[in-house]
Amino acid sequence: MPTPSQPECPCGTALPYTECCGRFHTGAQRLMAPTAEALMRSRYSAYTLQLDDYLHDTWHPSTRPSTPLHHEPGLRWLGLQVLSHAQTDADHAHVEFVARSKLGGRAHRLRERSRFVRENGRWLYLDGVIA
Repeated sequence: MPTPSQPECPCGTALPYTECCGRFHTGAQRLMAPTAEALMRSRYSAYTLQLDDYLHDTWHPSTRPSTPLHHEPGLRWLGLQVLSHAQTDADHAHVEFVARSKLGGRAHRLRERSRFVRENGRWLYLDGVIA
């Protein structure tokens, strides 16, 4: 259970950040999420923490934006709900999720079905379709 010295992970697992997504953001396990769902959760947490290097490094080079990411000033991420996760073969998977946020007093909801590919043992975000 998280303590004041170990904040809860933004991805919503109720685990301490250092035991959840934080271990994929830094240290020996950096970039080594074991499943597409774990990678998706770690990318959500990276968005909430504005960890642009991590987002860049976990985005497949064929679809990665060439310009820096833009973080909307005042945007607050409120929560993540994973709706489904399926691995279609050893190196391909998809994750459907809803991410909630608030900007300028208005609530927003992003529902996406993301595709992931594993290359050289590492899961990478390929692309997504917004539902």
